[in-house]
Amino acid sequence: MTTARAKPVFRTPTPDDGLAVWELVANTPGLDTNSPYAYVLWFRDFAESSLVATVDDEIVGFLTGYRRPEEPDTYFVWQTAVSPRHGIPFLGVKLFEAAAERQRARGARFVEASVSADNRSILMVLRQYARRQAAEITEQLLFPADLLGDGHHDEILQRIGPLAAPDPDPDPTARPAPSRVKETAV
Repeated sequence: MTTARAKPVFRTPTPDDGLAVWELVANTPGLDTNSPYAYVLWFRDFAESSLVATVDDEIVGFLTGYRRPEEPDTYFVWQTAVSPRHGIPFLGVKLFEAAAERQRARGARFVEASVSADNRSILMVLRQYARRQAAEITEQLLFPADLLGDGHHDEILQRIGPLAAPDPDPDPTARPAPSRVKETAV
């Protein structure tokens, strides 16, 4: 079992992470379960807008997102989960903020997520992020439950923005060379 002293690393996912993420989703109540293939494909095509959190090479959390084709300055967070046994305080919050800030550094001016009106924990995360960014948060119905099948809730769109541009890097030559897998210690 992972302990509270463990230091998670956030990194860009690869297709090799798809099955572990699928297993995490399958073991997380309330999440829509997609096929393992969906995650493998996602981590091929949308890896740069997603993150996984690992401890000792074990995936303990993930976030999938993408930039909207019709609105490339908008980052949509699709799905996120953390292992309940990881023992790392606020891991889900840190994962969301790291992904959102990564996209803001790449020009995103808005962050969106759709959630159930009853999902108080993610609503709190979104509101805290908006407050820290001094940005507005708006909500509207994205998809009514009847479009999504029996037992599904309305998907309410939460939109944060506009976000201020990040502070420019004072020394762009000090950046490390890009790599296929980006890692960030938390």
